[in-house]
Amino acid sequence: MTPTLVTERLLLDPYTPGDEEDFVALFQDRRVSRWMGEGPASEAADRALFRRVFTQVYARNLFDVWAVRKDGQLIGHAEIKPTEATGGHEIIYALAPAAWGAGLGTELARAVVAHGFDTLGLTEVHATVAAENTASLTLLARLGFAYVRDIQEDDGSTTRVLTRTRRTPQRP
Repeated sequence: MTPTLVTERLLLDPYTPGDEEDFVALFQDRRVSRWMGEGPASEAADRALFRRVFTQVYARNLFDVWAVRKDGQLIGHAEIKPTEATGGHEIIYALAPAAWGAGLGTELARAVVAHGFDTLGLTEVHATVAAENTASLTLLARLGFAYVRDIQEDDGSTTRVLTRTRRTPQRP
């Protein structure tokens, strides 16, 4: 069961059926969707994806998926899930453009990484980012993610694989 996470300014909680319109609006915004998965999808595909969050991900407890809210409004999306591309758990996050530039992406990613380490007990957390997505690459570098390798995509684009290893406390 996806737990609720709380940061200074954000609430990450499981989606509710009433979130569908906001979810679709987020995923239909090309400024957001250009960086997610295979890129922009049809509205019907995004609605089907939203339904799969309930019928597959939540119903089968496959991995954690959150609605990201600020002041009660859905402003983003986040996940942490095992992926073949990384050979481990990958964080995925997106914010609506109106939320960009205020440090919320850093706050969001930090919370999901901490969940991976502290709750899921992971020793590494990964991210895959389009090489052109400098904002996300900069954010992840600030959080201690290190470049691992590039993946050449079928369309000729490059995806960067980054990893953050759990820091173990130093012994006295």
